[in-house]
Amino acid sequence: MTSPWLSIVGIGDDGMDGLSAPAQKAIAEATFLVGGARHLALVGQTACESLAWPSPLQDAFPAILARRGKPVVVLATGDPFFHGVGSLIAEQIDPAEIAVFPAPSAYALAAAKLGWAGQECRRISLHGRALERIIPLLHPGAKILALSWDGTTPRKLAQLLAERGFGPSKLTVLEALGGPREKIRSCQADQFALETIDALNTIALEVVAGVGARVIPFTPGLPDDWFEHDGQITKREIRAVTLSALRPLQGQLLWDVGAGSGSIGIEWMLADPSCRTIAIEAHANRAARMHRNALALGVPDLKIIEGQAPAAFAGLPPPDAAFIGGGATDPGVLEAVITALKPLGRLVVNAVTLETQALLIAQHARLGGELVQLSIARADQVGTFHALRPAIAVLQWSICFDREIQ
Repeated sequence: MTSPWLSIVGIGDDGMDGLSAPAQKAIAEATFLVGGARHLALVGQTACESLAWPSPLQDAFPAILARRGKPVVVLATGDPFFHGVGSLIAEQIDPAEIAVFPAPSAYALAAAKLGWAGQECRRISLHGRALERIIPLLHPGAKILALSWDGTTPRKLAQLLAERGFGPSKLTVLEALGGPREKIRSCQADQFALETIDALNTIALEVVAGVGARVIPFTPGLPDDWFEHDGQITKREIRAVTLSALRPLQGQLLWDVGAGSGSIGIEWMLADPSCRTIAIEAHANRAARMHRNALALGVPDLKIIEGQAPAAFAGLPPPDAAFIGGGATDPGVLEAVITALKPLGRLVVNAVTLETQALLIAQHARLGGELVQLSIARADQVGTFHALRPAIAVLQWSICFDREIQ
């Protein structure tokens, strides 16, 4: 059986004093020590060779692997397998060769300081990630623990909260937790006045929604006016039915073809943080508008391909699901999407023109699936009275390819 030669030691701001005896022993016996400059300083002088993480940190892996079989220690912040380097190392080295000595994560330390039940908190890392990723978590009464990128993150987050109507929220900055430099300060987001914040900080947020705050619900079908659009948008009610037919699942990829405002792809990503979308759009102005929508609604990782389908599909990873909101009758588009779909892939196509509807009727006859007409009517004023004014009906073809396509 393989014996561990690599130790991953989680270390807090209290340095060696906070480590268990086995973790201290691993460091004492190491011939090679790798970690961030801060981690190495916390350990202090050692007799062994050391290496500060390069950028990118994967560049250090050859030096680690070259010492396979010798006692090597990698230092990490807190829990190495919670937003840490542990999983990256485990991709390169068999876990049977690794001994892990985790310390409390920043999330655990912050919850303990505030007396919060950790399992009831939403947790997010803003380190190296877009700040807008927090937007879908902003629900009244929510408690959020966020790892900061640096000392400027709390102020930037407070500004974002104030701009989006969450100014009354309480924001607590916990700096250098567990060490001699520990500091905990709180303020209201729209009255943020904290200065000289340590780069190593965690933010605790108690969300309060002010008047006009846009709270993103768990259900699909956001109001149409929450999206910038030029009329090229799948309307709210139709969008909710479309997302239901697409059935977002954890970690899955959607192709949103002829994406327009991006509403379908954006709401697919809002279903779960692991859901991904590639939006294909031929018009540059719509692509730019879609990018703004993605930022405003908290899915900054939406990938936008500006180009004409099906040529724009070249080199893209195959989707788990696809939606065609425009261009289904363009030569080769529908066939290319069907071919690209993974096994058990879902396809949904909406049509309002007779030409596209005829195509969907033919595809339904050939491949099966479901064909549904969606009709919506909204109350509108007629003189001094009101009447229901019908919108253009939408024919929707949806299919799950659970068999080989002939």
